[in-house]
Amino acid sequence: MGVLEREIARYESMRAELEKNHNGEWVLIHQEEMVGTYNSFEDAGRAAVRRFGRGPYLIRKVGAPPLTLPASVQFRYINAND
Repeated sequence: MGVLEREIARYESMRAELEKNHNGEWVLIHQEEMVGTYNSFEDAGRAAVRRFGRGPYLIRKVGAPPLTLPASVQFRYINAND
């Protein structure tokens, strides 16, 4: 499992609690830890870059439906540490 997949899995494990307490906010997850919630994507992005540089990290809107990409779209995440 790659880094991004682990971040997503961590979000999913916290989803019910996040939706109960932070619905509509933006959550920042880095190294499988929830860093914080923010009022906007921009705020979460600034915090992420300030603390972790280029990443990887996950920023997701709590309560938003999951994205489903068409089968024709391929995503490849390369990490030398995987």
